[in-house]
Amino acid sequence: MPSSSLSHTPAVIAASCRKRNRLNAAREIDPVTLPNCQLIKGIERGSEDIDILPNGLAFISSGLKYPGLKSFAPDKPGEIFLMDLNEEKPRAVELRISRGFDLASFNPHGISTYIDKDDTVYLFVVNHPHQKSTVEVFKFVEDDNSLVHLKTIRHDLLTSVNDIVAMGPDSFYATNDHYFSDFILMFLEMFLGLTWSNVVYYSPKEVKEVAAGFYSANGINISPDEKYIYVADILDHKVHVMEKHANWNLTHVKTLQLDTLIDNLFVDPDTGDIWTGCHPNGMKLFYSDPENLPASEVLRIQNILSEEPAVTRVYADDGSVLQGSSVASVHGGKLLIGTVFHRALYCEL
Repeated sequence: MPSSSLSHTPAVIAASCRKRNRLNAAREIDPVTLPNCQLIKGIERGSEDIDILPNGLAFISSGLKYPGLKSFAPDKPGEIFLMDLNEEKPRAVELRISRGFDLASFNPHGISTYIDKDDTVYLFVVNHPHQKSTVEVFKFVEDDNSLVHLKTIRHDLLTSVNDIVAMGPDSFYATNDHYFSDFILMFLEMFLGLTWSNVVYYSPKEVKEVAAGFYSANGINISPDEKYIYVADILDHKVHVMEKHANWNLTHVKTLQLDTLIDNLFVDPDTGDIWTGCHPNGMKLFYSDPENLPASEVLRIQNILSEEPAVTRVYADDGSVLQGSSVASVHGGKLLIGTVFHRALYCEL
């Protein structure tokens, strides 16, 4: 069959329609504005994930270069920024990383913090050096705004890591957003709608798959009581609630269906509310067009374990202010909104 005919076969047309549906290709949004917001100075190349310590110190990953997505500085290494949300006018400060770590290939993605019993703060960073997947473990030294690199974690089950939630100083759950790590195969996986994405538990003693069957498992986080793990399937527009067991296995509890592409998840430690940065129209994110910018959307999910969780659109922008929101994190009435490759927004709620 000639290639021109192949592109019009029913199977290919059906796959293309499914892909458009998963990317919400037809969706447009109405703006939802917040009165006290400003772009964060110094963050120009993305703020893909944000995690906030109980004391109000926020870590921000910046400079992600991801296959198929735009980058404003493809040759510049990634960075980790810190913001102190206790300050009257918080500013982003780049954290210095200890010698010996390969900064040139630093390509940070999802992040997670863990506070040990002795108050040591560990920062886990998903890294994609040379388009591979590793997890970097750092110790945060607050006195001189620095990160001391402790170890690099690689494993055959950590193939295409997107996000991470730390369970201890050297253990975590991680999402693999694709089965394949090769860009062409990743695209084919998405085009065909394969549900081969998964969640992996890692510790020095045991590494295992604990959940599977996702189109593209993305953001992951844990409830304040540490009983439940939340997983965002970005291409299925769902948040999955999983019960965590003593052996670290996960079992499915419920699913919340939304109408947007859900990226990272942040859990408010005080209320248990889930805050998420979303992509209203994923087609605009992947097919970057300066005349048709990727939009941003922030949702707040309350009482997710109840029969009728409350979902509120807190913020929405058509891309004129903020392009491609990927995370929304809150602390003390302040909201940080991060993006895959664009700027970051600071708002007072």
